This record gives sequence, C-alpha cells and structure tokens, in this order.
Amino acid sequence: MASSEARTRQKKRQRTPNGGVRAALFLALFTCTLRCSECEKPSNIVLILADDQDVYLGGMTPMKKTKALIGDAGATFSNAFTATPLCCPSRSSILTGQYPHNHSVRNNSLDGNCSSPLWQKGPETTAFPVYLSKQHYQTFYAGKYLNQYGKKETGNVGYVPPGWDQWHALMGNSQYYNYTLSVNGKEEQHGDNYEKDYLTDLILNRSLHFLDDRSPQRPFFIMLSPPAPHSPWTAAPQYEKNFTDVKAPRDGSFDKPGKDKHWLLRQPSNPMPSTSLNFLDNAYRKRWQTLLSVDDMVEALVKKLEELKVLNNTYIFYTSDNGYHTGQFSLPIDKRQLYDFDIRIPLMVRGPGIKPQQTLPAPVLNIDLAPTFLDISGLNLSFVNMDGQSFLSQMSFLSNGQLARPYFLVEYTGEGHLDPDPACPKLGPGLSQCFPDCVCEDAYNNTYACVRTLAEHNLQYCEFADTESFVEVYNLTSDPHQLENIVKKVDPTLLQAMNQRLIKLQSCEGDSCRATKI
Repeated sequence: MASSEARTRQKKRQRTPNGGVRAALFLALFTCTLRCSECEKPSNIVLILADDQDVYLGGMTPMKKTKALIGDAGATFSNAFTATPLCCPSRSSILTGQYPHNHSVRNNSLDGNCSSPLWQKGPETTAFPVYLSKQHYQTFYAGKYLNQYGKKETGNVGYVPPGWDQWHALMGNSQYYNYTLSVNGKEEQHGDNYEKDYLTDLILNRSLHFLDDRSPQRPFFIMLSPPAPHSPWTAAPQYEKNFTDVKAPRDGSFDKPGKDKHWLLRQPSNPMPSTSLNFLDNAYRKRWQTLLSVDDMVEALVKKLEELKVLNNTYIFYTSDNGYHTGQFSLPIDKRQLYDFDIRIPLMVRGPGIKPQQTLPAPVLNIDLAPTFLDISGLNLSFVNMDGQSFLSQMSFLSNGQLARPYFLVEYTGEGHLDPDPACPKLGPGLSQCFPDCVCEDAYNNTYACVRTLAEHNLQYCEFADTESFVEVYNLTSDPHQLENIVKKVDPTLLQAMNQRLIKLQSCEGDSCRATKI
C-alpha cells in the first residue's frame, strides 16, 4: 500500500513542473504576450525619430504630451546612447543594428559612405525593414532618411530602399519648407505654404492616411522622421513666439575652457564673445519651438491609433539620432563630440506588456532598436547579423530592468574641407562646421573611438586617430560634466584594460559586440 502511494506521488511529481520550470513556462508565455496581444498576429510598431534632439540640456522639456503619452505610459531609458553622434552614420546604425565600423557609414558625406551605392548594395539590403517585410509587415516611411539620399550620385529620388511599401522620403538634409520628396520613387516638390508644406505636419498627415488605408489583417510598421529640432529651426507659425525668454542653460560645462582636451576643443575663445552667446541662445529657443509640432504629432498619432482600436497592440518608440550642444566647452552649436551632451539621446517606449511609469537605468544603444523591432515581429534573431541586442524583455512586467552590457563603443570619423574656410583662413584646411567667431566644430582628425562603462565604474576612455594619439579619460561619477581629463592620474593598469576593451570593440561583429566580458 505504502509502495503504491509512493509511486502515485512520484508520477504526480513527474507530471507537475517544479517552481523553476513553472517560472520558465510563465516567462515564455509572458514573452509571447509582449510580442503580440493575440499571439497569432504580431504587434504593430511605430518609431518616431527626431533629428538632433538632446536629452542632456533640456531637449525634452517642450515635449509634455510626448512624455505623458509615451514615457508615462511606458518606459523611459535614462541611459540611452547613440553609437555615433552624427545624423547619417547614426541613422545607418538604427537601420542595420550595427556599429559604424560594420556598416561603414562614417559621416554625412558621400565619401563617408552616406547613402552611397556601396551602402545601397550592402548594409541597406539587410536593414530591419527588409526583415519586417518578410514578416508580412506593412511598412511606411516619411521624413528625413539619410543626408545624401536623393542626390544624383545615389540614384536620385527614383531610388526606393528595399523593405518599404510606402515611401515619402526627404531629398537631402532637414528642411521645413521648400524641399523635394521621393513619393514611392516619384519626385514631389514643395513650397512654403504652411497648410500644405510644413514637413512635420505633412509626414503626420500621410501616416494617418496610411493607417486608414492599410489592411487590418496584417501588422504595420511606421517610421516618422521629422526635421525638428535640426537647423534651420523653422517653427510653425503658431509657435514662433513661444519660449521668447528662454536661454541655453549656463551650468555644467557651459563656456568652460577645453583644457586637456583634443586640440579642436582648445581652439574656441573663452569666455565666449557676445556674438556667439546670442547666436546659440537664438538657436536654443528656435529648436524648442520646432519641437512643439513634433509634440502635436505624437498626440495626433496616439489619438488615431486609439480611434482605430489598435493602440493597445502597438509599440511606440520615441528617440533621436544624436544629442546636441549649445555652448558646452565654448562650442556654439553642433554634435560630433564624444561627451555626454552629444552621445546621450532620449528613448521612451510604450506598448503591450510594458509596465507604465518605468525608468530603466541599464544602458541601451540605438543599435538595439533594430533587433528589438525584429524581436517584436517574432523573428528568430539568430538569423540576423546585428551588433545590437533586443531590449524587449527588459521592459516587461517581470524584468528586473537589467541588461548585460558592461561596456559599449562610441565611434566617429571626422569631416573636413581640403581648403581653408574663407571666413576663418587662419585655421587652415581640414576643418568644417565653422560658426561665428571662427569656431570650427569638426575636422578630419576629430576621429575617435571610446569605450564606455556604467557597470563597474561610470568611466569613458577615448582614443583619437591623430598625430598626437590623444587620449581622454573621464570619471563621470565624480565629474559628471567631463571637465577634467584624468588620463595622467589614472592607474596605468586601468588604462591598459580600457585600451584592450576598446581594441576588441572596434573589431567586434555580431555576438562579439554583445559579449558580457570583453
């Protein structure tokens, strides 16, 4: 009798999973819920990509609706970074899920591989929209694409990148009026009429038409890339008088000398002359004004998704291609530098299974967006060659918010002109992005690679490819504004370890970029 009862209990134990197995099964079921609301149909995805929007200097302040409708309704990432602080290489990283050294787009120039034939024949053929199309997503793009897109050398406006069903892409760099679009490969000219031509509003309206006309049987992916807050900072008429008393923040590294930094940061006059201060304050205000239309865009899009009863099964991502600076280290305006104000970006996500009002501290890069989109679509990520990693599970109700990435890479290849800038001939050739008072923001040898860690220590180690072999090291725990380059004070063994990590990251590809120990 006792033996029979023991056998019965043993069979029950064999049929009943233990706690660990039950937890694993529950997590698998929850991951399915994260990917889709019905598990037969993957969730929809919307990506809103701002142009040059910082998070470090208050760039999200005008975005009250966006923060309420996306951030408060989901997750805000407090340590989101771009793999490179410039439009074209950053957007190429978003599309491919790869670091610049793997997709080979180095800067905004055609020589830097921006939207070049080499890009089109190579990395662009395996960008995330290609995979989403194979997953039967209806795909829609509107706004700025890559800076050299639509030029004669890159196939004119007749060229439509693979994977996009609906294509409304801007030719060239950001504009608000008087631009040319490629509409499914056909040229469309626009003027300066607000109701018909203001680009931020136009791409919103076309996305709303797409939502009305789409097939409800298939999921959709929408990517909207407004020009704001990129120059020329043209606000919508109703917002031209907003923020008239606002000035760029004067704290942190504002108007501090670039002591012990790369030579480019040792050039600006310090303190800054009033002409530069007035220039950057004006730019700061206008940037905020242009963002109010983006804030309206988010509100209208969320409202439309709610009306169509698909909001609860749609992930909405909001981010930017890079950060920005206005006066930091006496640099008037730009990006392209290795410091937090240029490499930190906003990132907020709402969607199925995402707990609202989360702030997630684990580092996330823009190369992680593509694998996250494909993860949502249900694609097996082992089939794709991407350097980033999905952060879908990190946003779930069950996640502890941690993501294994002890180190990551930031890299940039500088741009310059062969001839001296006519306004600044004393500075000689090899420079670009020269602003008032002969402050040039970029140069051929503004070429660097950095390894950053937030795990053991909040450290940044950077090497320049120049004749000085210049090195910058910052402890952001004790020096959050990166005022002091401590390369001469750091233990040499730590410098050696960071150098070895940087070497490995600069040659990493796929899985090796995600190694937990480098």
